[in-house]
Amino acid sequence: MKTLLFLLFGITCIAQEITVHPFPKILNPEAVQYIGRTEVTVIRDIAYCDSLKLDVYSPLKPKNAPAVVLIYGGGWASGEKGQLGHIAERLVELGYVCFLPQYRLSDQAKYPAAIQDIQAAFRWVLTNAKLYGVDSKKIAVAGYSAGGQLAALLGTTYNKTLYSDGLCSGVFTGKPAAVIDIDGILAFIHPDSGEGDDSKRLSAATRWFGYPKSSSTQGWIEASPLTHVSSNTPPTLFINSSVKRMHAGREEYRAVLKKYNIYSEVHEFQNAPHDFCTRKPWFETTIKVMDSFLKRLE
Repeated sequence: MKTLLFLLFGITCIAQEITVHPFPKILNPEAVQYIGRTEVTVIRDIAYCDSLKLDVYSPLKPKNAPAVVLIYGGGWASGEKGQLGHIAERLVELGYVCFLPQYRLSDQAKYPAAIQDIQAAFRWVLTNAKLYGVDSKKIAVAGYSAGGQLAALLGTTYNKTLYSDGLCSGVFTGKPAAVIDIDGILAFIHPDSGEGDDSKRLSAATRWFGYPKSSSTQGWIEASPLTHVSSNTPPTLFINSSVKRMHAGREEYRAVLKKYNIYSEVHEFQNAPHDFCTRKPWFETTIKVMDSFLKRLE
C-alpha cells in the first residue's frame, strides 16, 4: 500500500510538471556523480528510538562539522529515510554531516507520532554529536514537503513539552541552529491551504490526523508551525516551488520572525513543480541556497 501511494504521488507530480517541462529529468540518488571530494561515508540503520532507525552520511574524519537533519516527505503516508540521500551526498561534499531519520507514517500511527519521532531523532543527534564529529551548536533541521512541515514544527516546539510523551521521550540539551523548509506547509487552517479538502478523496492531512477538520480543528491548528513560531524559533529558510498552496502561512510566519528580529529567507522557483528539489535544473540551485544560508549564520 505504501509503495502504491508513493507511486501515485510521483505520477501526480510529473503530470503537474509536464506542461512546463515536458522532458523532466528525475535524479536517481544511486546514479548521481559529483566532482571534488567524493569520499562519502554512509552508515545505515542506526537505531535511535525503539525500532526507528536513521542513516548517517559523513565526510571522512569530520571535526566540529556543521550538520543537517534531513526529513523526507510523502504526505505523512509514504516515503523512506533514503529519499533525500542525493541531497545528503551533495551536502557531505560541502563539509556537512547529514542524519536521515525514519518516522512512523500515517498508516502506522496518527499525529502526533511523526513529530514525536522526529524530536526523538533530533535529541539523539544532539546527544551523539561529538561521536560523529559534529558541532552540537551547528545542527540544522531541514525537510521536504511533509518533512518540511515536520522540520518547521520541530523548530517551533523543541522548547515545549507538547510532544514529549512519544516512544522515546526526553529533554532537549540544545536547539536547532536553523530550519530549512522545502515546500512544507506551515498552517493547515489557512485560506491558501489545500489540505483537508476531502471532496474527491481523503486528503493526506485527513489521513494523518485521522479525522477531518470539519469535525475538529484542534490537532490541525496544533500541528501548524505557524501556531508556535516565537522569539525562540531559529533562523528559517523557505525554499518553494510555484505551487501556491505549499506556501500557506509563510508570510505570516515570517512576520512573526521579523517582529523578533530573527533572520529568514525565501527562495521561490518559478514554474517549478512540488518535487523540484529532486530534479534538474533546480536540484543544484537548492543545494547552493541551503549552503549559502547556513554559512551566513556561522
